[in-house]
Amino acid sequence: LVMRIGIIAGEASGDLLGAHLMASLQTRFPYLEFIGIAGPRMQALGAKSLFPMEKLAVRGYVEVLKHYREIRGIQRDIVNAFQNDPPDLFIGVDAPDFNFGVEEKLKAAGVTTVHYVSPSIWAWRRERIGRIKRAVSHMLTIFPFEAKIYEDAGIVVSYVGHTLADAIPLEIDRGAARRELNIETDTPVIALLPGSRLSELDYHAELFVATALQIDKSLPNACFIAPFATPTTQQQFEAAIKKAGVDKLRIMCLPGASQQALAAADVALIKSGTSTLEAALMKCPMVITYRVSAVSAWLMRRMGRGYLPYIGLPNILAGEFIVPELLQEDATPENLAQALLNSYRDESLRAKLKARFLTIHQSLRQNSAERIGEALAQYLDPGSALACAG
Repeated sequence: LVMRIGIIAGEASGDLLGAHLMASLQTRFPYLEFIGIAGPRMQALGAKSLFPMEKLAVRGYVEVLKHYREIRGIQRDIVNAFQNDPPDLFIGVDAPDFNFGVEEKLKAAGVTTVHYVSPSIWAWRRERIGRIKRAVSHMLTIFPFEAKIYEDAGIVVSYVGHTLADAIPLEIDRGAARRELNIETDTPVIALLPGSRLSELDYHAELFVATALQIDKSLPNACFIAPFATPTTQQQFEAAIKKAGVDKLRIMCLPGASQQALAAADVALIKSGTSTLEAALMKCPMVITYRVSAVSAWLMRRMGRGYLPYIGLPNILAGEFIVPELLQEDATPENLAQALLNSYRDESLRAKLKARFLTIHQSLRQNSAERIGEALAQYLDPGSALACAG
């Protein structure tokens, strides 16, 4: 028996989640084969990628428009491939704008579609729920408050928890992380996480370097650690360092190792996204920022983002502002540096933050591997009617 699973991930965080999902299912259902669009982690587990995942890793309205024809071409080609040779099950991992288009066509053709990671409809664009109902047979959510939204809409949903919460220990050994990086215990350490996409580095690389220069004026002995998901994003950041004329030794660039950097840091400057949750799970106080093009920012405001007053996952999960968010025009080197210095200098605040982060961590620890297997067993167990029909 072999069951073919169509699967698509669109960026580094999706590759991580996709690999976790694959490993969860392979343990329980060893006869599965995965094919679609996959990153290096998923490919290492045997997924066959029909297109490079990096082609989908674009964010921002203007940025997407620049690559629109290519992305739509990939979407059309992969839908055709799956319609000509339907998989037994399709799983879209995050990347909602791309995956919902694929899922809608496959579901209409009779393929059961699973979507892993809810888009942030609780924050903005709630009108998407109608399209999601047309596209998705079963939604897997990673945050506890999301399930009710889908239940109310009549969509099959399972809350499975977050893989990072399972993987990251509740207690973080900062001393050990610093020893591994050869950083002395009393050195001020600031982690810099400007993004995993080249388009994000376009807006964040020089900003983050300029912020480090501002901090250096007040903390001349500070050490900056910048981890990167890919060599190309690291090269782009290093080019910004060179352009600013900064001694490279003062900013330690690391391939991967985001958790090591966050474990060693006193505070972190992070672009909004999954990395802010990772920082919270690593119990690292942070300042959240994000920049897109002026046109993208205008369009986002016109489309009514504002169901919640915050965009950072730690604030969303806490239900209040517990870490600063400085976005778009407010994201200046001076503002970001001041917010980071305020956090670094307030030990009492950092201790309270770490306690809040621990509470968030415990709420997301659900043994997601087991929950994913249980949620999808009805489609993958060879004895089930659905599996036999596929």
